[in-house]
Amino acid sequence: MHESAQGPRVAPAAGRTAPTPRPVPGPRSAATPRPGRPGPGSARPTPPAQRAQPAPAPVPAAPKGVPSRPENRSAPQLQLIPAPADGALDAAEEAVDLLLESGRAPGDILVLTTGEQHPWAAHELSFGEAAYWAQQDAGDDVFFADASAVDRAKPRPVVVVAVNGDADGTVARALPVARERADALLIACGDPQTINSALGAGV
Repeated sequence: MHESAQGPRVAPAAGRTAPTPRPVPGPRSAATPRPGRPGPGSARPTPPAQRAQPAPAPVPAAPKGVPSRPENRSAPQLQLIPAPADGALDAAEEAVDLLLESGRAPGDILVLTTGEQHPWAAHELSFGEAAYWAQQDAGDDVFFADASAVDRAKPRPVVVVAVNGDADGTVARALPVARERADALLIACGDPQTINSALGAGV
């Protein structure tokens, strides 16, 4: 009597499949790649050090103990992702990806940069400020803004700050306001000492 050997029915995966194109902020067609990406449909190259580090803990769609009610906007949950200044924007984009994968709607997320602007913001501003800020008002996608304009940014459930520069004390001015703009969660990516100093408390 022969026993039929049950071999693997599915070929083992050779690693992660190629990532699908990320949501493109702003009302543009899917055929238009997000500015700042290396090429149409290609994945953003990731610095080896970033992948080597443990990925940030998945961000819950509804932070524990923080009901998503307007009166709690002044006390959002805080999450710190250590990163060098030149890697803060990459860390912020990774955080946005995790948020979207965990079920957050793109319109829930505001991303601020304290140094060089995100390529998307720079691109959209080239069409004029009115059209650029109209996309924030539409609230249907991730919105990227310079931290110097944080006072003009509208509150959103999640605010991600990329501390990718600190000219003229931008971080100290922008982070407290960013915390006020976050209804439920503030994610700060950058140097922990700089971030803690700006927020006035350990994160």
